[in-house]
Amino acid sequence: MRVKICGITQPQQSIAIASLGATALGFICVPTSPRYVTTSQIRAAVAELPDNIDTIGVFANASIPEISQIVVDSGLTGVQLHGDELPDFCDQLRQALPNIEIIRALRIRSLEHLDTAADYTKYVDTLLLDAYHPEQLGGTGKTLDWTMLEKFNPNCPWFLAGGLTADNIVEALSQVNPSGVDLSSGVERSPGDKDLDKVAKLFEKLGSREWGVGDEGAGEAGGAGEAGEARGQGDKG
Repeated sequence: MRVKICGITQPQQSIAIASLGATALGFICVPTSPRYVTTSQIRAAVAELPDNIDTIGVFANASIPEISQIVVDSGLTGVQLHGDELPDFCDQLRQALPNIEIIRALRIRSLEHLDTAADYTKYVDTLLLDAYHPEQLGGTGKTLDWTMLEKFNPNCPWFLAGGLTADNIVEALSQVNPSGVDLSSGVERSPGDKDLDKVAKLFEKLGSREWGVGDEGAGEAGGAGEAGEARGQGDKG
C-alpha cells in the first residue's frame, strides 16, 4: 500500500517522513494554500530523497504550461489535480507530460458525485478521494463517509484521503480497500509543519496490520537519527 504525506514544506521533514515509511510526498503548488511551496522549496525538499520516493505536486485549475514548467524545474514525479479539471484537460496533460504520474483528486459529496470518478480512469494513472468542503480544496480534517466507498472499485489505483489520522486509519481501512492513503492535517502541528511523532504513530498502526506498508521506502532516507533531528527543527519552527 502506498502512503502519501501531503503538504510538505520543510526539507528536513521530507527526509524524516520518507525514512519513517512514506512512499510518496505531496507539495502544494496552489499559491492561496497555507501549505504553498515555491519551486526552489520543492527542489530543496526532494534533493536528498531516495529515488523510490514519489514526489507529487498538487495543483488546482492551473494551466498545462504552468504545471509542466513547475514539474520540470522541481523534479517532480507526479501531478495531482485538485481543482475543477475535466477529463479532457487530464488527457491534454498526459500528452504534455507522458512520463509523469497523473492523480485526479475528487472531493466527494454524494454517491452520485462518486460516479463521476469513472469519467477519469481512462485519462489518469490514479484517483484520490477527498472529503468535500465548500471553500477549501484539501487539508480540512474532514472525513469521508467511508460506508459510501465500501464497493468503490475503479479501473485504476486510488488513494483514500480526508481527515485520516493515526487514530482512525485502522477503522477506515477495515471499511474500504484503497490502493493507498493520503494524510495531511492529521499528521500536523499546524499547516505545513508535520508532527513526526504523529507520522511515526501512523506507521506503527499501519505496520500492525497486513496492509503491505513499511517495506517500500522505509529505512532508506536517513533513519531515526535524521527523524529525531527534524523533530527538533520542527519544534523551533
